Amino acid sequence: MKNRFFRSRRKPLAATLVIAAGLLFSGGGYAVATSVVETSATEYTAEQISEGRKLFLANCASCHGLNSEGSAAGPSLIGVGAASVDFQVGTGRMPGQGSGPQLPKKNVQFTDEQISLMGAYIASLAPGPAIPEQKYLEATGDATHGGELFRINCAMCHNAVGAAGALTEGKYAPNLEGSEAKHIYEAMLIGPQNMPVFNDANITPQDKNDIITYLAYLEENPSAGGFELGNLGPVAEGLFLWIFGLGLIVAITVWLGAKSN
Repeated sequence: MKNRFFRSRRKPLAATLVIAAGLLFSGGGYAVATSVVETSATEYTAEQISEGRKLFLANCASCHGLNSEGSAAGPSLIGVGAASVDFQVGTGRMPGQGSGPQLPKKNVQFTDEQISLMGAYIASLAPGPAIPEQKYLEATGDATHGGELFRINCAMCHNAVGAAGALTEGKYAPNLEGSEAKHIYEAMLIGPQNMPVFNDANITPQDKNDIITYLAYLEENPSAGGFELGNLGPVAEGLFLWIFGLGLIVAITVWLGAKSN
């Protein structure tokens, strides 16, 4: 029986079946894992893609290559999806102006229509994250759950209330106050610059909506503890107490001593 088993393993048909099964499981697993964060260019027309390519060649190709293949001055954009274009260009980070540890947010240089067209072109190159649906951008989720998710996944860089934070080598996590819900969602989806990727397999679309709701709640409700001191945490609060609290005590002590004399 054992010899028969080993003889069957050496048959060409058996090897073919093993290889086919391996390809099926690996390919199927990859498709399932990536389907939650990718889209194709089927939602865009040929005209939109063509117009987007013209804008790309005029404004982006000098760094990212004529075919978006990347260069020493800029990474490849194949597979980054329309969400990446909408975030980077929609926040003014792109086109970049000068080198540095990271690209700062600045005035937007393109209209919404132009940004959409460039996103259409980039999305046509390969599947990638799509611009989020409007239903996930409304601040109607669970702010309590969103706060928990934010403190677990985001607070170590952005601060517990999204007030920004310093990173290494001159990099930083930006202040999230005033950020558009769409850009917050897209940042989680694409992981720009130093930020990790939180695709829909890590944090679901509804969870992302809960985080957006939490950040909106923080902006709409003042600090219950009084003066916020920039929401920078115990260091700023301790410094305030040392300077003003102890300073006031010293001043009172000096005044009492002078009065007694």
